[in-house]
Amino acid sequence: MREQILEHISDAELMQQLSATEAANNAIHYLYRSYYGLLAQFVVSNNGSDADAQDIFQEVVVAFIQLVKTGKFRGESSIKTFLYALNRNIWFNELKKRTRTVNREKRYELVNEKKEPLISEVIEGREASKLMSSVMSELGESCRQILLLYYYQEKSMKEIVENTEYENEQVVRNKKYKCLKKLEEKMNADPILFKKLKHLLHV
Repeated sequence: MREQILEHISDAELMQQLSATEAANNAIHYLYRSYYGLLAQFVVSNNGSDADAQDIFQEVVVAFIQLVKTGKFRGESSIKTFLYALNRNIWFNELKKRTRTVNREKRYELVNEKKEPLISEVIEGREASKLMSSVMSELGESCRQILLLYYYQEKSMKEIVENTEYENEQVVRNKKYKCLKKLEEKMNADPILFKKLKHLLHV
């Protein structure tokens, strides 16, 4: 019977019901029946979902009850107008928050994309390394050893002498020169191989 009475109460009576603990639930039901459709339509019409509309309406009701109980809502406008404005402000603030979150995630992804190599670049790098290793193996073990030590491990001539059986640094220099000439001759003799390696190494 009480809910039937609440179908036609005034704004002043509704505020009184919301302030009274024992009658608050009926007043909340009245708010839902009277205003949910209007407020939900606004949210859905402004990039929201039905779930968003329900969440925002709950926030609106909680905020409105608090304003009534603390005397900050004095009835200077109708409850319908006030709830509509409150609903609008809460929803637009939520949209702004979501936009900031999306922009922050995009910036994070952009920074990570710059830091992390593309998978295609990683694959090409591995292919280039594999191809170069294959080419150097064809030059012979001694050439492969010297070129790897000098170019890949960045060893000095003195360190290469210490890690190999060569007599001195000049012998290593001469051997390295001959190995590079052999590599150059091999590349010139196989234009397809040279072109592929050049593409993979981006030179």
